[in-house]
Amino acid sequence: MLAAAGQPSATADEALERLCRSYWYPLYAHVRRRGHAPEEAQDLTQAFFERLLEKSFLRAADRNKGRFRSFLLTALDHFLANEWRRGQAQKRGRGRALFSLDDESSEERYRLEPLHDETPERLFERRWALTVLERAMQRLQAECATSGKANHFEMLKPVIGGDRADLPHALIAERLGLTENALNLALLRLRRRYGELIREEIAETVAAPNEVDDELRHLMQCIRS
Repeated sequence: MLAAAGQPSATADEALERLCRSYWYPLYAHVRRRGHAPEEAQDLTQAFFERLLEKSFLRAADRNKGRFRSFLLTALDHFLANEWRRGQAQKRGRGRALFSLDDESSEERYRLEPLHDETPERLFERRWALTVLERAMQRLQAECATSGKANHFEMLKPVIGGDRADLPHALIAERLGLTENALNLALLRLRRRYGELIREEIAETVAAPNEVDDELRHLMQCIRS
């Protein structure tokens, strides 16, 4: 995907939009953690992505020098420290928006963040990992809705990721009108597909398939830390 993002085309535009959506909230939260007010953080994050494309920074991302998430964070910190000038700020809506964003949702999500003493960099990586999992879960939900299994998804969502393994499967099976064996099979399939979608999300931010496993291991470390 990063390779596609470096070439001007409709496919590249779509790839860049997906990248921006994947990293929007982690970067927004990072800017907020740096002390910027909500509206200013929204402006800065949007302007950063615009600058990223204008200067073709994505083409300069050397995959041999680190992960794309690290490249983005370094570029953002550089942008905040050296390239943003208040006098150059445009009123929101006047510049070219990359895509429609729910700013209120981003800030509401930020307000729910727990308070802790970790560095902004470590918090960014954790938010990146959580965003990958959330996007994979949203895609799984959409697939279930399309296949007429929306109710199955809603009932099984708490146990798909292993967060609520204590939920009684017998009760869920009864509510869905399934045997426990059928429920366990359905859950196995959903978990397998969820894992595939997580890998697909990660694959969109690496240059080669052989990097996915390392990135997946790092994601799990971020979640557990």
